[in-house]
Amino acid sequence: MSLQRRPRPYRLADTREADRRVRREDLELPRPGRLALTAGWNLAESLGLPVVGYLAGAALGGQPAGMVAATGVVWLTVAVRKVATRSVPGLLAISVLVLTLQTALVIATGSTLVFLLQFPLANLALCILFARSAPTREPLVAQLATEVVGLRQPSSRHPGLDRFFQEATWLWAAIFAASAAGLAAAMAIAPASVVLLLATIVTVGGVAAGAFLSILWFIHMLHRLGLHVRFTQA
Repeated sequence: MSLQRRPRPYRLADTREADRRVRREDLELPRPGRLALTAGWNLAESLGLPVVGYLAGAALGGQPAGMVAATGVVWLTVAVRKVATRSVPGLLAISVLVLTLQTALVIATGSTLVFLLQFPLANLALCILFARSAPTREPLVAQLATEVVGLRQPSSRHPGLDRFFQEATWLWAAIFAASAAGLAAAMAIAPASVVLLLATIVTVGGVAAGAFLSILWFIHMLHRLGLHVRFTQA
């Protein structure tokens, strides 16, 4: 007489444990409203407040005063952040680095050449900033994704995910390096008005292209690694 194996009884605990394993492998984003609030806050303190400071200063004392006011505002924001949270977000650190460098060049001399140097040098500084963090365990793109959009990675480190953030950080370093080289070449052959226009186009276009490529690359990486993104309340 053969004995038939009795089916394993359904246990709610097994289902919960399996669900927890799946959740540990998920990436998490805040729900759209919370995501917009998180991103908006980071952009406001890193870009919005310096712009307001610049406009107020420029209205009172011209461009040099505007640059000084913008830099003062962003340094004040850094101080408040440091006291309140004991840390400085990556996007705010980028803003203070670029504005401090540009302001120093603007007020150092009245030379048009030195004034124009702020644009390639700012891109070079960003290139170095991204490149220095790329080979580390905390590449800058991963830090920005966590702070700006609230992305939470799986509880256990995922090699493919770590590699993506490192390579994406190298991508941004290359974009800023190319921007710095292009603007430096433009300074050698084009008048100041053209360089100013190119600086705006290159900055906006480079950031837009980098963001678009990073998003496409991120989606492709998720599909290839079998990872998922889910929205959470937190």
